Amino acid sequence: MALFDLKSLNSALDELREERGISRESVVDALATALAAAYRREYGKRGQIIRATFNPETGDMEFRQAKIVVDTTLVRQEDEEPTGEDDQRSRFNPEQHIMIEDARRIKRDAQLDEEISFPLETQEDFGRIAAQAAKQVIMQKVREAERASIIEEYGEREGEIVTGHVQRFERGNLYIDLGRATAVLPYDEQIPGERYRQGERVRALLLRVDEGVRGTFIRLSRSHPKFLTKLFETEVPEMASGVVEVKGIVREPGSRAKIAVFSNDGHVDPVGALVGQRGVRVAVVTSELGGEKIDVVEWSENPAEYVKEALKPAQILSTELIEDENRAVVQVAEDQQSLAIGRGGQNVRLAARLTGWKIDIRSTGGEKIGDAEEVAPEKTPFEEVKADIAGDDTEIADAEGDNAEPQSQDRDVADEQVEEQQEEVSEDKEKDAA
Repeated sequence: MALFDLKSLNSALDELREERGISRESVVDALATALAAAYRREYGKRGQIIRATFNPETGDMEFRQAKIVVDTTLVRQEDEEPTGEDDQRSRFNPEQHIMIEDARRIKRDAQLDEEISFPLETQEDFGRIAAQAAKQVIMQKVREAERASIIEEYGEREGEIVTGHVQRFERGNLYIDLGRATAVLPYDEQIPGERYRQGERVRALLLRVDEGVRGTFIRLSRSHPKFLTKLFETEVPEMASGVVEVKGIVREPGSRAKIAVFSNDGHVDPVGALVGQRGVRVAVVTSELGGEKIDVVEWSENPAEYVKEALKPAQILSTELIEDENRAVVQVAEDQQSLAIGRGGQNVRLAARLTGWKIDIRSTGGEKIGDAEEVAPEKTPFEEVKADIAGDDTEIADAEGDNAEPQSQDRDVADEQVEEQQEEVSEDKEKDAA
């Protein structure tokens, strides 16, 4: 008995196959399962096992009740009590089970755990229920196909730069329309101080694609170090071809970054390749990152040379390595002290992270004026808020109004600390001279 508009149904099946890549067989199997569940819910008895078959060409469907062949070793009768604690037999249910002697009257070679099926009557008023079940199955298959397609497409692009437009803001999160899917740029993956408008074009690193209960979750990042690497790859052909290789990269997003590069070709200057003629290439990347300063340094196998390069733009007089303590003692001229330390200790801190060495900065007189640990500033109010919210992508509070002012205050305090250190050094020299 045909209960469907076969023309519409087959048209939907063909469309799913051609446009979504879903086979007719998988949809028909899912539809048969849904029809069986609907029949059991409307007309079946508790515990019944109902199977359905559906022919999409004729629209005919058949329902059968399945029973499992059992014996007294597998089930106990309704009035029979368990023989002991180790009696794992289930209670006999006439809607689910059939004893083996009865089964062999129907099928001579019936075996234990085999299913024996019996035909059920197709109800006259089942058409509306069947049509609703078919609609739900097809919609579910469409959603599953879209989810699988998104995971396949964007999963292969993890670690690449994607471009989208700002769709909406929600609790500090930024939702980006990528065309086929919506991605989220969490608050803790944004560059501090950046502001976005609805509809604005945004580029970000596709960090990862997760499949959750509520759908596909695409996470983006603009603060990840790899985002900086990928930006340079789009601007520097030597990097894209593998001639210039990135050996290390550290960032304090929105403020400063250091990237160490190495050339596999002796005729290619790795630093010059990234900087570009008159600084054009690095300027494009800096502009994309909202003015973040970028120090491009040359990587070296010699730790002393590497530390010297990492502290640029400061000029280093000498470097002494204390390997037992994994510490580098660097001597600088007085006019290079502030450059070597950097605002708030940023330069020496990034250099230490890049090289993996603890760095002590000393003046020409031998006085210690700072190191990567002592000059590291405490967390700013912005960073404290960011740390509090970083654990939950869905519960991010919007702290946009408190970013700029506390940061500038912290930098001023750090500058004053460096100036005080320099004044103390000058006073000690004057006392020695006296």
